[in-house]
Amino acid sequence: MSLFNTVRNTIVPVHKEGYPFVAAFFVASLVLGWIFKPLFWIGMIFTLWCAYFFRDPERVTPQDDDLVISPADGKVSAIQMVTPPAELNLGSEPMLRISVFMNVFNCHVNRAPMRGRIVSINYRSGSFVNAELDKASEDNERNGLVIETQHGQIGVVQIAGLVARRILCWANPNEPVDAGERFGLIRFGSRLDVFLPAGAAPRVSLGQTAVAGETVIAEFASAKGPVISRRS
Repeated sequence: MSLFNTVRNTIVPVHKEGYPFVAAFFVASLVLGWIFKPLFWIGMIFTLWCAYFFRDPERVTPQDDDLVISPADGKVSAIQMVTPPAELNLGSEPMLRISVFMNVFNCHVNRAPMRGRIVSINYRSGSFVNAELDKASEDNERNGLVIETQHGQIGVVQIAGLVARRILCWANPNEPVDAGERFGLIRFGSRLDVFLPAGAAPRVSLGQTAVAGETVIAEFASAKGPVISRRS
């Protein structure tokens, strides 16, 4: 039984949005294998990668309304004061923007950075340049959420990347959201921008690896003691 539990705890579930893609890769592997047997094994490698890409692991999220949690797995690619996108209606004054870039090997399930209420969701079409570039925040296809928190309104923007061609968001306006709660997914390489109002201080560094739903990327209050966490 202990071996069974070990295997069960090691295998990370695949998000349901990935099922059609994993199935398609597997069928393609069978067809390629029928044409030329070695191609089957090459196809299976891509099938396993696809399942890995759509993994949806559990995360332990700090439960503290003063903390801002990373909305994505990946590398912190920008920490700067930037005017938020106009469609978010967050004003014209610069806000602290923390960006997390996801490559094709990162988990792409997106999670809410703070507890609050979703005020609005705004989609904007655009291009598909490398999401790691700074201009991607303005030029690329994106989907922005505004969340009302006890520290004011924050913006969370899903940005499509060079390979990504589909932004998914299953949250709805006027719904409550918990920190670490899943709200969307972007397929195959992308970026998340978080816009924070005055009072937020960064708690990460450029190039640092962030874990969605777990890594504290900013804080609104001074240092405090241990915080409560929630598994989801």
